[in-house]
Amino acid sequence: MAKAEEFGEELADFVRRVAELKSARSVPADDLGTVLDAAIFELDHVADQLRPLYDRLAADGHLGGGSPDRDEQQLLRAIFQRLPLPVALVDRESVVRRMNFAATGLAGVRAGYATGRPLTGFLLHADRVAFRSQTAAVARGEGDRSLTVHLQRDPHLPVRATLTALRPGAEPRTAVLVALQPGVHSTGSRAPQQDAFPLPAPDLGEATRHAAQMDLADAMTAALLAAPVGNRAAVLEAAAGVLHGRFADWVIADEGAARQRRTTVLGPEDAPVADVLAQAPAACPLVDEAARGGAPMLQVRPEDPEAFGRDSSGAPVLVRAQVTSLLCVPLRGRADGPVEGVLTLFRSGSRLAFSMAEARAADVMSRHIALAMTRRAGR
Repeated sequence: MAKAEEFGEELADFVRRVAELKSARSVPADDLGTVLDAAIFELDHVADQLRPLYDRLAADGHLGGGSPDRDEQQLLRAIFQRLPLPVALVDRESVVRRMNFAATGLAGVRAGYATGRPLTGFLLHADRVAFRSQTAAVARGEGDRSLTVHLQRDPHLPVRATLTALRPGAEPRTAVLVALQPGVHSTGSRAPQQDAFPLPAPDLGEATRHAAQMDLADAMTAALLAAPVGNRAAVLEAAAGVLHGRFADWVIADEGAARQRRTTVLGPEDAPVADVLAQAPAACPLVDEAARGGAPMLQVRPEDPEAFGRDSSGAPVLVRAQVTSLLCVPLRGRADGPVEGVLTLFRSGSRLAFSMAEARAADVMSRHIALAMTRRAGR
């Protein structure tokens, strides 16, 4: 298995280096010799190193088709994820190695966030020492345990945690499987009570966000229907007015694709709106990419401060506007139609970042905006 992992890492590194070589095709002709030497070196590496390693793995049976053992492991992994009972796999220090969908929902976290973090971090402080001690005892082979704990997400709901030792695959160390049963109280024994498993409470926050998106879509539809027919700038201004404040702190509208012009900029009070309005859309890499590629972009905590160019004062727009997340959406009425403009939305300060659901809603509204921009009188 270690050899297979080593081969996978070597192959992934080779693929990355090949991608870098492809990107170097645009270098000046005088430097192509250096690129060619690097390409030959990589090919030699494959012939001298990766190929023999592949042959050894194939001879050992590590690279064959789906073996029964591997198929069974995939089946068990799928069953683990789909179990309706919240379960987690932790090590003797209570660090999460796996957590199924039901457990992530109960704890209110994503699996990618929970993995590698102590499960005790999701419990109340009063329960952490006992849980950590019982987990270590189970990992030492002292028998299964159970105890009642309380999650930080819902401190008033008792959760029965049942711990049992498990040896996954050929791993040398024992892991601990934790089953969580909300609403089950401790009886002082090693077995949990057979209380009814409660139905999950409705997510009121999610329902509220969905209702807000529906209200926003309704307001956008009304504004587009009331906008003057054939006046593209007026349509963009009306759409920006709906989105500003309730959906985004900044709304920047650029009309056109090949030759763009900035028509509307709405921002917070005392914000450098005039400087951003004076900026040329062609100087904004995000806007130019959206106009040419026709695909929406969502960025949270943008890494490149120059991604939206600089304003008339010479400062990066993303830095000066204190942008924490952004959406850059091309305005296109049909999937194969031309781009009529680009709509850019900023959120700043402590406001929550744009979610994937909000990005989808903005993409839908952008299509409606584009259709309103191209509407003609009498149609």
